[in-house]
Amino acid sequence: MTADSPSPLPSLGAATLLRALFKRPRRLNGVRTPRTAYVLDSIDSNQLRRYRQALGFRDDGIPVTYYYLLAQRAHVATMLDDAFPFRLPGTVHTENALRALSEPLRDMPLVLSTTVNIRPPAENGAVYAELDTVARQQGTDIFTCRSTYLVVRGQAGRKRRQEARDLPVLTGWRLPRNTGRAYARISGDWNPIHLWTWSARLMGMKRPIVHGMHTLARACAELEQACGRRILALEGRFRAPAALGSELVLGADLAAGSFAVGGGGRIVAEGSFRTI
Repeated sequence: MTADSPSPLPSLGAATLLRALFKRPRRLNGVRTPRTAYVLDSIDSNQLRRYRQALGFRDDGIPVTYYYLLAQRAHVATMLDDAFPFRLPGTVHTENALRALSEPLRDMPLVLSTTVNIRPPAENGAVYAELDTVARQQGTDIFTCRSTYLVVRGQAGRKRRQEARDLPVLTGWRLPRNTGRAYARISGDWNPIHLWTWSARLMGMKRPIVHGMHTLARACAELEQACGRRILALEGRFRAPAALGSELVLGADLAAGSFAVGGGGRIVAEGSFRTI
């Protein structure tokens, strides 16, 4: 597929999950990385409405974190391409950066073009892949999204506990035990680690954890309310999992544009933001 003739953007359905489960990894040496282009016919107004309501966004605009739902579909499709040398199961989303550039026409197609950069292995052998997506509409850049994934785990070393940062507390929220399933119904991300205790344990987790992008989206909504302005750019790093049923606290320096979400005395996610 090319930017001149993009394929329809696949959904995150059962067929995609099965492809991910049965895809075989390939050797890194000499393997090309994919460049893909997919077209989305239009923005789903019902999905957007449900997303805003579920995460606490107050206005009728498109939250910058909503664009991840579109980019994620392009990223998953790209990682299922034969040219991507890693399997999806076991990959860990470690960082995300989103920028809203122009307001789209919601009933017009968007073309999502994605490139992949595989970083050189770290000292411990860990390998990270960066997927960069640019969404365009009628020649105008609408948003960009960079997602970073740990695709090869390195040798285990001593883990450094990420202590919660001393930022002014804005608010906090509890994660009901059905949060993972509720967010999956909106986002299409049915990763078993977010759903039930039994499904999380099948994937090696003691308890189901909330989607990392749920945490960033909820933080984004709260930051917008505190600032009184929309956020146009948001960067986040995922530091620790947050179990469903736990309590999270958002701290922020609004003037500096920095934030951290803490839970259980440690950082769950932290990052920076820029408003209009």
